[in-house]
Amino acid sequence: MIRLHDSATGQVRELALREPGKVGMYVCGPTVYGPPHIGHGRFSLVFDVLRRYLEWTGLEVRYVSNVTDIDDNIINRANRENRDWHDVATKCEEAWTTAMDFMGIKRPTALPHATEYVVEMVELINALVAVGKAYATPDGMYMAVKTVDDYGLLARQSLADMLAGGGDRDVVGASAKRHPSDFSLWKFTKPGEPSWPADFGDGRPGWHTECVVMSLDLLGEGFDIHGGGQDLRFPHHENERAQAVALGKTFATHWVHNGFIVDGSGEKMSKSLGNFTNLLDLLETVDARAYRMLVLQGHYRSPMVVDRDAIDQAESALATFDTAARRGASIPVSGTPDAGAIAAFTAVMDDDMNTPRAVALMFDLAKRINTGLDAGGNVDGEVNALRSICAAVGLELKAVDDVPAEVAAQARALDEARAAKDFAAADGIRAALSEAGWIVETTKAGTTVRRP
Repeated sequence: MIRLHDSATGQVRELALREPGKVGMYVCGPTVYGPPHIGHGRFSLVFDVLRRYLEWTGLEVRYVSNVTDIDDNIINRANRENRDWHDVATKCEEAWTTAMDFMGIKRPTALPHATEYVVEMVELINALVAVGKAYATPDGMYMAVKTVDDYGLLARQSLADMLAGGGDRDVVGASAKRHPSDFSLWKFTKPGEPSWPADFGDGRPGWHTECVVMSLDLLGEGFDIHGGGQDLRFPHHENERAQAVALGKTFATHWVHNGFIVDGSGEKMSKSLGNFTNLLDLLETVDARAYRMLVLQGHYRSPMVVDRDAIDQAESALATFDTAARRGASIPVSGTPDAGAIAAFTAVMDDDMNTPRAVALMFDLAKRINTGLDAGGNVDGEVNALRSICAAVGLELKAVDDVPAEVAAQARALDEARAAKDFAAADGIRAALSEAGWIVETTKAGTTVRRP
Protein backbone atom coordinates (compact mmCIF):
# COMPACT_ATOMS: atom_id res chain seq x y z
CA MET A 1 0.00 0.00 0.00
CA ILE A 2 1.20 3.52 -0.79
CA ARG A 3 2.80 5.58 1.97
CA LEU A 4 2.06 9.32 1.84
CA HIS A 5 3.07 12.31 3.94
CA ASP A 6 0.26 13.20 6.33
CA SER A 7 0.11 16.87 7.28
CA ALA A 8 -1.75 16.06 10.49
CA THR A 9 1.08 13.93 11.90
CA GLY A 10 3.98 15.40 9.95
CA GLN A 11 5.03 11.89 8.96
CA VAL A 12 5.05 9.68 5.90
CA ARG A 13 2.71 6.84 6.77
CA GLU A 14 0.76 4.09 5.08
CA LEU A 15 -2.60 5.06 3.66
CA ALA A 16 -5.10 3.20 5.84
CA LEU A 17 -8.30 2.60 3.91
CA ARG A 18 -11.73 2.82 5.51
CA GLU A 19 -12.99 0.13 3.16
CA PRO A 20 -10.63 -2.42 1.55
CA GLY A 21 -10.13 -1.82 -2.16
CA LYS A 22 -11.79 1.62 -2.17
CA VAL A 23 -10.48 5.17 -1.72
CA GLY A 24 -12.57 8.22 -0.86
CA MET A 25 -10.66 11.32 -1.92
CA TYR A 26 -11.67 14.97 -1.55
CA VAL A 27 -9.59 17.74 -3.18
CA CYS A 28 -10.47 21.41 -2.80
CA GLY A 29 -11.25 22.87 -6.19
CA PRO A 30 -11.30 26.41 -7.59
CA THR A 31 -12.93 29.61 -6.45
CA VAL A 32 -14.11 30.78 -9.84
CA TYR A 33 -13.46 34.52 -9.99
CA GLY A 34 -10.50 34.67 -12.39
CA PRO A 35 -8.46 32.66 -14.85
CA PRO A 36 -6.71 29.55 -13.51
CA HIS A 37 -3.03 30.11 -12.78
CA ILE A 38 -0.13 27.68 -12.91
CA GLY A 39 -0.45 26.91 -9.20
CA HIS A 40 -3.94 25.60 -9.89
CA GLY A 41 -2.44 23.53 -12.67
CA ARG A 42 0.12 21.98 -10.34
CA PHE A 43 -2.28 20.84 -7.62
CA SER A 44 -4.71 19.52 -10.23
CA LEU A 45 -1.94 17.48 -11.85
CA VAL A 46 -0.54 16.23 -8.53
CA PHE A 47 -3.86 14.81 -7.42
CA ASP A 48 -4.70 13.55 -10.90
CA VAL A 49 -1.44 11.56 -10.81
CA LEU A 50 -2.23 10.25 -7.32
CA ARG A 51 -5.74 9.24 -8.39
CA ARG A 52 -4.53 7.56 -11.58
CA TYR A 53 -1.79 5.69 -9.74
CA LEU A 54 -4.19 4.40 -7.10
CA GLU A 55 -6.54 3.24 -9.85
CA TRP A 56 -3.62 1.66 -11.73
CA THR A 57 -2.86 -0.43 -8.62
CA GLY A 58 -6.42 -1.76 -8.72
CA LEU A 59 -8.14 0.48 -6.19
CA GLU A 60 -11.55 2.01 -6.84
CA VAL A 61 -11.29 5.77 -6.33
CA ARG A 62 -14.22 8.07 -5.66
CA TYR A 63 -12.76 11.51 -6.37
CA VAL A 64 -14.71 14.56 -5.22
CA SER A 65 -13.64 18.12 -5.99
CA ASN A 66 -15.75 21.20 -5.35
CA VAL A 67 -16.35 24.51 -7.10
CA THR A 68 -16.71 27.62 -4.91
CA ASP A 69 -19.21 29.58 -6.99
CA ILE A 70 -20.14 32.19 -4.35
CA ASP A 71 -17.43 34.15 -2.58
CA ASP A 72 -16.29 37.69 -1.73
CA ASN A 73 -13.92 37.70 -4.72
CA ILE A 74 -16.69 36.73 -7.14
CA ILE A 75 -19.01 39.42 -5.78
CA ASN A 76 -16.28 42.07 -5.80
CA ARG A 77 -15.38 41.34 -9.41
CA ALA A 78 -19.03 41.39 -10.46
CA ASN A 79 -19.50 44.78 -8.80
CA ARG A 80 -16.32 46.21 -10.35
CA GLU A 81 -17.36 45.09 -13.81
CA ASN A 82 -21.09 45.75 -13.36
CA ARG A 83 -21.89 42.11 -14.08
CA ASP A 84 -24.12 39.50 -12.51
CA TRP A 85 -22.16 37.32 -10.09
CA HIS A 86 -23.58 34.18 -11.74
CA ASP A 87 -21.99 35.29 -15.02
CA VAL A 88 -18.57 35.78 -13.43
CA ALA A 89 -18.68 32.35 -11.77
CA THR A 90 -19.98 30.57 -14.87
CA LYS A 91 -17.47 32.09 -17.30
CA CYS A 92 -14.52 31.49 -14.96
CA GLU A 93 -15.59 27.88 -14.39
CA GLU A 94 -15.68 27.38 -18.15
CA ALA A 95 -12.08 28.63 -18.35
CA TRP A 96 -11.14 26.24 -15.53
CA THR A 97 -12.73 23.26 -17.27
CA THR A 98 -10.98 24.14 -20.54
CA ALA A 99 -7.60 24.21 -18.78
CA MET A 100 -8.24 20.91 -16.99
CA ASP A 101 -9.27 19.21 -20.22
CA PHE A 102 -6.22 20.65 -21.98
CA MET A 103 -3.96 19.03 -19.37
CA GLY A 104 -5.75 15.67 -19.54
CA ILE A 105 -7.11 15.88 -15.98
CA LYS A 106 -9.73 13.20 -15.35
CA ARG A 107 -13.10 14.66 -14.44
CA PRO A 108 -14.06 14.22 -10.76
CA THR A 109 -16.49 11.48 -9.81
CA ALA A 110 -18.55 14.26 -8.25
CA LEU A 111 -18.25 18.03 -8.79
CA PRO A 112 -20.39 19.76 -6.14
CA HIS A 113 -20.95 23.53 -6.21
CA ALA A 114 -21.22 25.65 -3.07
CA THR A 115 -24.56 27.12 -4.11
CA GLU A 116 -26.04 23.60 -4.28
CA TYR A 117 -25.30 22.98 -0.60
CA VAL A 118 -26.47 26.15 1.14
CA VAL A 119 -29.38 24.44 2.92
CA GLU A 120 -27.03 21.79 4.31
CA MET A 121 -24.57 24.49 5.42
CA VAL A 122 -27.33 26.26 7.33
CA GLU A 123 -28.15 22.95 9.04
CA LEU A 124 -24.50 22.46 10.02
CA ILE A 125 -24.27 25.96 11.50
CA ASN A 126 -27.47 25.39 13.46
CA ALA A 127 -25.98 22.16 14.83
CA LEU A 128 -22.83 24.03 15.92
CA VAL A 129 -24.94 26.70 17.65
CA ALA A 130 -26.97 24.01 19.41
CA VAL A 131 -23.85 22.54 21.03
CA GLY A 132 -22.45 25.94 21.97
CA LYS A 133 -19.64 25.99 19.40
CA ALA A 134 -20.89 28.75 17.11
CA TYR A 135 -22.38 32.15 17.85
CA ALA A 136 -23.83 35.28 16.23
CA THR A 137 -22.16 38.68 15.82
CA PRO A 138 -23.56 41.77 14.11
CA ASP A 139 -22.04 40.72 10.78
CA GLY A 140 -22.58 36.96 10.81
CA MET A 141 -22.13 33.58 12.46
CA TYR A 142 -18.73 32.51 13.80
CA MET A 143 -17.04 29.31 14.90
CA ALA A 144 -15.65 29.33 18.46
CA VAL A 145 -12.25 27.71 17.92
CA LYS A 146 -11.47 27.45 21.65
CA THR A 147 -14.17 24.78 21.86
CA VAL A 148 -12.06 22.48 19.65
CA ASP A 149 -9.34 20.98 21.85
CA ASP A 150 -6.81 20.23 19.08
CA TYR A 151 -7.40 23.30 16.93
CA GLY A 152 -4.17 23.97 15.04
CA LEU A 153 -3.38 20.31 14.32
CA LEU A 154 -2.71 20.89 10.62
CA ALA A 155 -0.69 24.03 11.34
CA ARG A 156 1.42 21.97 13.74
CA GLN A 157 0.91 24.67 16.38
CA SER A 158 -1.32 25.19 19.39
CA LEU A 159 -3.90 27.95 19.37
CA ALA A 160 -1.85 29.91 21.93
CA ASP A 161 1.30 29.64 19.81
CA MET A 162 -0.52 30.77 16.68
CA LEU A 163 -1.96 33.79 18.47
CA ALA A 164 1.41 34.71 19.97
CA GLY A 165 3.10 34.41 16.60
CA GLY A 166 0.67 36.82 15.01
CA GLY A 167 2.35 39.88 16.55
CA ASP A 168 0.41 43.13 16.46
CA ARG A 169 -1.50 42.49 13.26
CA ASP A 170 -5.07 43.69 12.90
CA VAL A 171 -7.64 40.93 13.20
CA VAL A 172 -10.71 41.21 10.98
CA GLY A 173 -13.86 41.58 13.07
CA ALA A 174 -11.88 41.33 16.33
CA SER A 175 -14.20 43.65 18.24
CA ALA A 176 -17.17 41.30 17.81
CA LYS A 177 -15.41 37.94 17.97
CA ARG A 178 -14.90 36.00 21.19
CA HIS A 179 -11.41 34.98 20.09
CA PRO A 180 -9.20 36.50 17.36
CA SER A 181 -8.96 33.15 15.54
CA ASP A 182 -12.72 32.54 15.37
CA PHE A 183 -13.75 32.30 11.72
CA SER A 184 -16.81 33.16 9.68
CA LEU A 185 -19.42 30.49 9.00
CA TRP A 186 -22.11 32.79 7.59
CA LYS A 187 -22.19 36.41 6.44
CA PHE A 188 -25.40 38.35 6.99
CA THR A 189 -27.05 40.06 4.02
CA LYS A 190 -25.49 43.25 2.67
CA PRO A 191 -27.06 45.54 0.03
CA GLY A 192 -26.40 44.37 -3.51
CA GLU A 193 -25.18 40.91 -2.50
CA PRO A 194 -26.81 37.50 -3.08
CA SER A 195 -28.62 36.06 -0.12
CA TRP A 196 -30.15 32.81 1.10
CA PRO A 197 -32.66 32.31 3.91
CA ALA A 198 -31.55 31.11 7.35
CA ASP A 199 -33.34 31.14 10.70
CA PHE A 200 -30.37 32.88 12.33
CA GLY A 201 -30.42 35.60 9.62
CA ASP A 202 -30.45 35.69 5.83
CA GLY A 203 -27.09 35.87 4.12
CA ARG A 204 -24.51 33.67 2.43
CA PRO A 205 -22.07 30.98 3.55
CA GLY A 206 -18.47 31.53 4.54
CA TRP A 207 -15.78 29.73 2.58
CA HIS A 208 -14.74 27.24 5.27
CA THR A 209 -18.15 25.59 5.68
CA GLU A 210 -18.87 24.31 2.19
CA CYS A 211 -16.18 21.61 2.02
CA VAL A 212 -17.17 20.07 5.36
CA VAL A 213 -20.74 19.60 4.20
CA MET A 214 -19.84 18.39 0.71
CA SER A 215 -17.14 15.93 1.70
CA LEU A 216 -19.19 14.32 4.47
CA ASP A 217 -22.27 14.13 2.25
CA LEU A 218 -20.51 12.63 -0.78
CA LEU A 219 -17.82 10.54 0.93
CA GLY A 220 -19.11 9.91 4.46
CA GLU A 221 -17.27 10.08 7.75
CA GLY A 222 -13.69 8.92 7.95
CA PHE A 223 -12.98 9.29 4.24
CA ASP A 224 -9.44 8.42 3.25
CA ILE A 225 -7.72 11.47 1.73
CA HIS A 226 -8.25 15.21 1.89
CA GLY A 227 -5.95 17.09 -0.47
CA GLY A 228 -5.07 20.50 -1.79
CA GLY A 229 -2.32 23.06 -2.11
CA GLN A 230 -0.02 23.83 0.81
CA ASP A 231 -1.63 27.27 1.13
CA LEU A 232 -4.94 25.61 2.10
CA ARG A 233 -3.51 23.62 5.01
CA PHE A 234 -4.12 26.53 7.36
CA PRO A 235 -6.54 28.12 7.90
CA HIS A 236 -8.92 26.61 5.34
CA HIS A 237 -8.42 22.90 5.96
CA GLU A 238 -7.96 23.41 9.69
CA ASN A 239 -11.24 25.29 9.82
CA GLU A 240 -13.01 22.57 7.86
CA ARG A 241 -11.69 19.95 10.25
CA ALA A 242 -12.63 22.01 13.31
CA GLN A 243 -16.32 22.07 12.35
CA ALA A 244 -16.48 18.31 11.87
CA VAL A 245 -14.59 17.63 15.11
CA ALA A 246 -16.82 20.07 17.01
CA LEU A 247 -19.83 17.98 16.01
CA GLY A 248 -18.17 14.72 17.02
CA LYS A 249 -17.67 13.55 13.44
CA THR A 250 -14.68 11.66 12.09
CA PHE A 251 -13.25 13.69 9.23
CA ALA A 252 -10.43 12.88 6.79
CA THR A 253 -7.91 10.30 8.00
CA HIS A 254 -5.01 11.41 5.76
CA TRP A 255 -4.14 14.99 4.75
CA VAL A 256 -2.03 15.47 1.60
CA HIS A 257 -0.71 18.88 0.48
CA ASN A 258 1.44 19.79 -2.50
CA GLY A 259 4.16 22.44 -2.51
CA PHE A 260 4.03 25.94 -3.92
CA ILE A 261 4.92 27.19 -7.36
CA VAL A 262 7.68 29.77 -6.80
CA ASP A 263 9.37 32.34 -8.98
CA GLY A 264 13.13 32.61 -9.39
CA SER A 265 13.47 34.31 -5.99
CA GLY A 266 11.49 31.59 -4.20
CA GLU A 267 8.35 33.73 -3.83
CA LYS A 268 5.07 31.81 -3.89
CA MET A 269 3.00 32.32 -7.04
CA SER A 270 -0.53 33.52 -6.26
CA LYS A 271 -3.29 35.74 -7.55
CA SER A 272 -3.18 37.89 -4.43
CA LEU A 273 0.51 38.64 -4.97
CA GLY A 274 -0.06 39.41 -8.63
CA ASN A 275 2.81 37.21 -9.80
CA PHE A 276 0.81 34.34 -11.21
CA THR A 277 0.98 33.10 -14.79
CA ASN A 278 -2.28 32.42 -16.55
CA LEU A 279 -2.47 28.66 -17.03
CA LEU A 280 -4.31 28.84 -20.37
CA ASP A 281 -1.69 31.26 -21.71
CA LEU A 282 1.02 28.76 -20.77
CA LEU A 283 -0.82 25.81 -22.29
CA GLU A 284 -1.38 27.69 -25.54
CA THR A 285 2.35 28.24 -26.00
CA VAL A 286 3.75 24.81 -25.04
CA ASP A 287 2.83 21.17 -25.44
CA ALA A 288 0.24 20.70 -22.69
CA ARG A 289 1.93 17.42 -21.77
CA ALA A 290 5.08 19.34 -20.88
CA TYR A 291 3.46 20.81 -17.78
CA ARG A 292 2.51 17.33 -16.55
CA MET A 293 6.08 16.22 -17.29
CA LEU A 294 7.43 19.19 -15.32
CA VAL A 295 5.23 18.31 -12.34
CA LEU A 296 6.41 14.69 -12.51
CA GLN A 297 10.05 15.75 -12.53
CA GLY A 298 9.70 17.38 -9.09
CA HIS A 299 8.49 15.85 -5.83
CA TYR A 300 4.93 16.92 -5.12
CA ARG A 301 5.81 18.41 -1.70
CA SER A 302 8.76 20.47 -2.95
CA PRO A 303 8.67 24.05 -4.32
CA MET A 304 8.61 24.15 -8.11
CA VAL A 305 9.82 26.79 -10.55
CA VAL A 306 8.01 27.21 -13.85
CA ASP A 307 10.17 29.08 -16.34
CA ARG A 308 11.40 28.63 -19.90
CA ASP A 309 14.37 26.50 -18.87
CA ALA A 310 12.18 24.16 -16.82
CA ILE A 311 9.66 23.82 -19.67
CA ASP A 312 12.49 23.15 -22.15
CA GLN A 313 13.80 20.34 -19.93
CA ALA A 314 10.30 18.85 -19.69
CA GLU A 315 9.84 19.02 -23.46
CA SER A 316 13.24 17.37 -23.95
CA ALA A 317 12.19 14.52 -21.66
CA LEU A 318 8.94 14.15 -23.60
CA ALA A 319 10.87 13.92 -26.87
CA THR A 320 12.97 11.09 -25.42
CA PHE A 321 9.91 9.11 -24.36
CA ASP A 322 7.97 9.87 -27.56
CA THR A 323 10.90 8.57 -29.61
CA ALA A 324 11.02 5.34 -27.61
CA ALA A 325 7.26 4.94 -28.02
CA ARG A 326 7.45 5.52 -31.77
CA ARG A 327 10.30 3.09 -32.23
CA GLY A 328 8.35 0.47 -30.32
CA ALA A 329 4.99 1.27 -31.91
CA SER A 330 4.83 -2.05 -33.78
CA ILE A 331 5.19 -4.08 -30.57
CA PRO A 332 1.78 -5.54 -29.52
CA VAL A 333 0.18 -3.77 -26.57
CA SER A 334 -1.04 -7.15 -25.35
CA GLY A 335 2.48 -8.12 -24.32
CA THR A 336 3.63 -8.51 -20.72
CA PRO A 337 5.48 -5.51 -19.23
CA ASP A 338 8.98 -6.09 -17.86
CA ALA A 339 8.35 -7.29 -14.30
CA GLY A 340 11.46 -5.70 -12.83
CA ALA A 341 10.62 -2.26 -14.22
CA ILE A 342 7.04 -2.43 -12.94
CA ALA A 343 8.20 -3.54 -9.49
CA ALA A 344 10.73 -0.69 -9.33
CA PHE A 345 8.10 1.83 -10.42
CA THR A 346 5.61 0.60 -7.83
CA ALA A 347 8.26 0.81 -5.10
CA VAL A 348 9.13 4.44 -5.79
CA MET A 349 5.52 5.54 -6.19
CA ASP A 350 4.55 3.79 -2.95
CA ASP A 351 7.34 5.78 -1.27
CA ASP A 352 5.40 9.05 -0.91
CA MET A 353 4.69 9.28 -4.64
CA ASN A 354 8.33 9.80 -5.63
CA THR A 355 7.70 10.80 -9.24
CA PRO A 356 11.26 12.10 -9.87
CA ARG A 357 12.57 8.58 -9.34
CA ALA A 358 9.74 7.25 -11.50
CA VAL A 359 10.86 9.58 -14.30
CA ALA A 360 14.43 8.28 -13.89
CA LEU A 361 13.09 4.75 -14.39
CA MET A 362 11.32 5.91 -17.53
CA PHE A 363 14.58 7.31 -18.91
CA ASP A 364 16.26 3.98 -18.19
CA LEU A 365 13.51 2.13 -20.06
CA ALA A 366 13.80 4.48 -23.03
CA LYS A 367 17.55 3.85 -23.19
CA ARG A 368 17.04 0.10 -23.00
CA ILE A 369 14.43 0.26 -25.77
CA ASN A 370 16.65 2.26 -28.11
CA THR A 371 19.75 0.14 -27.41
CA GLY A 372 17.80 -3.09 -27.83
CA LEU A 373 16.20 -2.03 -31.11
CA ASP A 374 19.54 -0.87 -32.50
CA ALA A 375 20.99 -4.29 -31.68
CA GLY A 376 18.00 -6.12 -33.13
CA GLY A 377 16.97 -7.47 -29.73
CA ASN A 378 13.60 -8.15 -28.14
CA VAL A 379 12.34 -5.15 -26.15
CA ASP A 380 8.66 -6.07 -25.91
CA GLY A 381 8.75 -6.10 -22.12
CA GLU A 382 10.47 -2.72 -21.89
CA VAL A 383 8.09 -1.05 -24.35
CA ASN A 384 5.02 -2.33 -22.53
CA ALA A 385 6.50 -1.34 -19.17
CA LEU A 386 6.98 2.21 -20.45
CA ARG A 387 3.43 2.22 -21.76
CA SER A 388 2.07 0.97 -18.43
CA ILE A 389 4.03 3.47 -16.35
CA CYS A 390 2.95 6.36 -18.54
CA ALA A 391 -0.67 5.28 -18.21
CA ALA A 392 -0.25 5.15 -14.41
CA VAL A 393 0.81 8.81 -14.26
CA GLY A 394 -1.46 10.08 -17.03
CA LEU A 395 1.31 10.83 -19.53
CA GLU A 396 0.17 10.22 -23.10
CA LEU A 397 3.05 9.52 -25.44
CA LYS A 398 2.97 10.23 -29.16
CA ALA A 399 3.77 6.85 -30.65
CA VAL A 400 2.71 8.09 -34.08
CA ASP A 401 3.28 11.53 -35.57
CA ASP A 402 0.62 13.22 -37.67
CA VAL A 403 2.23 12.13 -40.92
CA PRO A 404 0.62 13.09 -44.26
CA ALA A 405 -0.44 10.15 -46.41
CA GLU A 406 2.10 10.94 -49.11
CA VAL A 407 4.94 11.03 -46.57
CA ALA A 408 3.82 7.73 -45.05
CA ALA A 409 3.77 6.29 -48.58
CA GLN A 410 7.38 7.40 -49.09
CA ALA A 411 8.38 5.66 -45.85
CA ARG A 412 6.74 2.46 -47.06
CA ALA A 413 8.50 2.82 -50.42
CA LEU A 414 11.80 3.16 -48.59
CA ASP A 415 11.16 -0.12 -46.77
CA GLU A 416 10.17 -1.82 -50.00
CA ALA A 417 13.37 -0.62 -51.67
CA ARG A 418 15.44 -1.93 -48.77
CA ALA A 419 13.64 -5.27 -48.94
CA ALA A 420 14.45 -5.46 -52.67
CA LYS A 421 18.06 -4.53 -51.83
CA ASP A 422 17.74 -1.40 -53.96
CA PHE A 423 19.76 0.64 -51.51
CA ALA A 424 20.35 3.50 -53.94
CA ALA A 425 16.59 4.06 -54.23
CA ALA A 426 16.19 3.74 -50.47
CA ASP A 427 18.92 6.31 -49.87
CA GLY A 428 17.29 8.67 -52.37
CA ILE A 429 13.95 8.48 -50.59
CA ARG A 430 15.62 8.99 -47.23
CA ALA A 431 17.45 12.07 -48.53
CA ALA A 432 14.24 13.53 -49.96
CA LEU A 433 12.39 13.05 -46.68
CA SER A 434 15.25 14.58 -44.69
CA GLU A 435 15.40 17.55 -47.06
CA ALA A 436 11.67 18.07 -46.47
CA GLY A 437 12.31 18.39 -42.73
CA TRP A 438 11.47 14.87 -41.53
CA ILE A 439 13.57 12.79 -39.17
CA VAL A 440 13.81 9.31 -40.68
CA GLU A 441 14.43 6.33 -38.38
CA THR A 442 14.85 2.83 -39.78
CA THR A 443 15.03 -0.31 -37.63
CA LYS A 444 14.30 -3.97 -38.28
CA ALA A 445 10.68 -3.14 -37.44
CA GLY A 446 10.53 -0.70 -40.38
CA THR A 447 10.85 3.03 -41.07
CA THR A 448 9.20 5.77 -39.07
CA VAL A 449 9.24 9.49 -39.79
CA ARG A 450 8.63 12.39 -37.44
CA ARG A 451 9.09 16.09 -37.14
CA PRO A 452 12.12 17.32 -35.11
